[in-house]
Amino acid sequence: MDVTASSENAPLEIQPTPPKFSDRLSWIFGQVVSIIFHPLFIPTYIFCLLMEAVPYEFAGISQWQLTLRFFTCFWWTAFLPAFAIFLLWRLQFINSILLKTQKERIVPYIIVMFFYWWMYYLSRNFTDQPIVLRFFFMGIFLSTVVGLILNSYFKISLHGMAAGGAVTAIGLFSWYYAIPLWIYLIPAVLLAGLIATARMLVSDHSTREIYMGLLMGAACQWLAYVFIA
Repeated sequence: MDVTASSENAPLEIQPTPPKFSDRLSWIFGQVVSIIFHPLFIPTYIFCLLMEAVPYEFAGISQWQLTLRFFTCFWWTAFLPAFAIFLLWRLQFINSILLKTQKERIVPYIIVMFFYWWMYYLSRNFTDQPIVLRFFFMGIFLSTVVGLILNSYFKISLHGMAAGGAVTAIGLFSWYYAIPLWIYLIPAVLLAGLIATARMLVSDHSTREIYMGLLMGAACQWLAYVFIA
């Protein structure tokens, strides 16, 4: 900070130092990563991964039906939850669409919980798609339940839960199908670290909240696998 004085007896005037270019670059990087890997997009990414990794699991449906399933996943796990949160903001039930406080997160948690439960329910009735989607959708549903409970005590990182859940889910996919999925698992681990770093740069989360998010996301996927797969 620059300190100047207009005269000998005048009080010191403190002028804020403009942010460095590196700080601005770090902020932009963190924002871009946080948006691309937003928690609401992770289920759609996982669905795309399964389409690529185990295409034979979708052998019973046509390409058009598969496209509809993809858009159904995006519609129920990303678009509708995001639109509901947008409406909450426009109707002034929440002050920020970024959900910066624990209080603002309560209703969005419940909304997303409903949509994730619905996707799990639908996955139980679809026998012509990967069975692992059942425990994956149950896992992300459980993560919203755990997130809502822990939200009473601290603001757990939603990005952390999504990243930890995605990495664990890919590992469990590999275990379930008994096939090596390192080509997906290693990048997923690196991306989880990237997401955690981005949240440290641009959010007001503590390191503990981010690590707890990663841990809880992973634990919820493991529990869903144990009880459903």
